[in-house]
Amino acid sequence: MGEIPYLHCRNFAVGDCWLLAAIASLTLHEQILARVVPPGQSFEESYAGIFHFQFWQFGEWVDVVIDDRLPTKDGELLFVHSAEGSEFWSALLEKAYAKVNGSYEALSGGSTTEGFEDFTGESQRCCSIDITSAHDSEAVTRQKLVKGHAYSLTGAQEVHVRGRPEQLVRVRNPWGQVEWTGAWSDGSREWDSVPADEKAKLNHTAEDGEFWMSYSDFKNHFSKLEICNLTPDTLTSDEVGRWNNYQFDGMWRVGSTAGGCRNNAATFCSNPQFAIKLEDVDDDPLDEDGCTFLVGLMQKDGRKERRFGRDLNTVGFAIYKVPDEYKGRTNIHLSPDVLLRQRAVAMSSTFVNMREICDRFCLPPGEYVIIPSTFEPHKKGSFILRVFSEKQAAASNMEEDINAEVEETEISENDVDPHFKILFKQIAGNDSEVSVFELIQVLNRVISQRADIKTDGFSLETGRHIVSLLDKDGSAKLGLTEFHMLWMKIQKYLEIFKKHDSDNSGTMSSHEMRGALSQAGFQVNSDVLQIIVCRYADAEYAIDFDCFVGCLIRLEMLFKMFKTLDRDRSGKIELNMLQWLCLAIN
Repeated sequence: MGEIPYLHCRNFAVGDCWLLAAIASLTLHEQILARVVPPGQSFEESYAGIFHFQFWQFGEWVDVVIDDRLPTKDGELLFVHSAEGSEFWSALLEKAYAKVNGSYEALSGGSTTEGFEDFTGESQRCCSIDITSAHDSEAVTRQKLVKGHAYSLTGAQEVHVRGRPEQLVRVRNPWGQVEWTGAWSDGSREWDSVPADEKAKLNHTAEDGEFWMSYSDFKNHFSKLEICNLTPDTLTSDEVGRWNNYQFDGMWRVGSTAGGCRNNAATFCSNPQFAIKLEDVDDDPLDEDGCTFLVGLMQKDGRKERRFGRDLNTVGFAIYKVPDEYKGRTNIHLSPDVLLRQRAVAMSSTFVNMREICDRFCLPPGEYVIIPSTFEPHKKGSFILRVFSEKQAAASNMEEDINAEVEETEISENDVDPHFKILFKQIAGNDSEVSVFELIQVLNRVISQRADIKTDGFSLETGRHIVSLLDKDGSAKLGLTEFHMLWMKIQKYLEIFKKHDSDNSGTMSSHEMRGALSQAGFQVNSDVLQIIVCRYADAEYAIDFDCFVGCLIRLEMLFKMFKTLDRDRSGKIELNMLQWLCLAIN
């Protein structure tokens, strides 16, 4: 592409100067620019009226193809344009980026970090001057700095003034105009004391929107610095230090995994959990003792959701130490009994409604669990969690293996209490068996007499599942021992249900379902849990007793059928059409 010219733009129509600042910084790194804007594209050789660009989108690089039409007004390009009238790559890049995000309108307002991330695959940081009110936005200060405007930090240098070192930083206004007029600005008297050879290297007089200022002035006038930490796949030089990185996709699902922050003790532990094992301490003797790592939590598709009136969630994360008894295990989901009895060893600096929050930590070697969450519970969303470690580490998704360990007690008629036999005879009648219709009547009569649990009655479907599970002789009815086994199950389920009805409402919160299932002998992951919640919880995400029993009976029957068909214990089964239909209808 040759030398990239400086860009300038006044984006009143879109308000994406944050993107412009990222593009301006991108031009300083030819290698990274070539990944975003593949070389060899022009309006001449092999021109087909289309252009390719590549952006990092939530964990993967995507190729974006656009045509060569650009929006104009009165014969001028409407949005980003280069200082050179014949250069169109920046305007085409903006169009491709708008396509990825749904529209030009979706680019209005943002943080330069988003551009950095999508151009490099990594996280953060740029600068912005304090704004005391909305009227200050893009107001020009006395020393020609634009409030609320995104600048690029393009360099740092130390010069000597009368033998004493002075630290300078180079700042760039992507507009290509309105430059700093304070100390060390173009042509200021401070340059008169700098040796000629040093002054020549810094090119401090060009009218290009780029200027020098002292490091102390920079700290006084800018309130925010956003830094992009390049990942190993972005860097190809062997001279750079490479960090290890790990990436996970996750979701907050209302009713199952959207538990909110630690302030919501009843639901917090239902959030997704991720394990990290830190082993080697940092090599740098100037660093604090421990293992340095970064955690980045990024929400997906926030700009695309704007058209539907949905804003970004307020998100953050907490880090807890894994207790000794759970070390080395990732096939678990830490329960409230484990997490709520300890304090977090680290947390995100804040909960914020931005696309990503990224923080750096230094902790002693050990095993930790990272819990990303929305600030409030019951907020749905999807995210990626990224962990970067200076030294080798291990990170993984903490998710339970799907398994069932249900006690199957074989009893004979001699084991049944005489009083229970009398009760059974009254229920069963002359045929000494309980049909599904008789079963439903009995269960509903018994449960309706309890004031401490809520139910809208056992359904005929639940009754049929019960009979299908416990019927040993194929009569489609329950005999004495089969009915006795059911009665013991109901008593056990009632005990579990009452334990997890934490507010004594007579129902159980869907967020308690994971723990209740575990106590009943079932281990399920978040995907299965979400399906269970969708099927058995009501509109308020509460589960009553009959739905709870129906769920456990159904689960036991499904596990039992799978194990019967999985003859070689491979964890997989193969069904023909007839088998599938029989199982699905049963």
